[in-house]
Amino acid sequence: MQQLKTVLSVGEVAKRTGVSVATLHFYEQKGLIHSQRNAGNQRRYSRDVLRRVAIIKVAQRTGIPLEQIGKALSVLPPGQNADQHHWQLMSEQWKAELDSRIAQLTDLRDQLSMCIGCGCLSMAHCPLRNPQDKLAAQGAGAHFYPLPGEVLPEEKP
Repeated sequence: MQQLKTVLSVGEVAKRTGVSVATLHFYEQKGLIHSQRNAGNQRRYSRDVLRRVAIIKVAQRTGIPLEQIGKALSVLPPGQNADQHHWQLMSEQWKAELDSRIAQLTDLRDQLSMCIGCGCLSMAHCPLRNPQDKLAAQGAGAHFYPLPGEVLPEEKP
């Protein structure tokens, strides 16, 4: 019977998880995974890192930002694998955000034909996408309307 290794090299972890060595280094830099150094100053990972990387990849596929993934992983004691209970705690932290994002995307999909149909294409004054230029206060870059906690005018009771 083959004995399981207690520690894995960065190359072994990359091969087993399907992510690049650079990605593992990035995850480590962000505090999502941890390694130890051997006498030759090479990274060595405990086996629990395999499950942590799997959780990170699943969460990323759903669009969860790395910062939130890190917060969720922080409930795990170092060196301990996530079990069903831990996964339940982590995934529940993300459900409300995912539900909100799904609702935003559904609204956007349903409003696309109306938005382009008016012909104005105004990011400053469009009553559908940016009424009274509310998004200007959010600074440069892409922002979603309605702002968190707001209700679209046509949805008000």
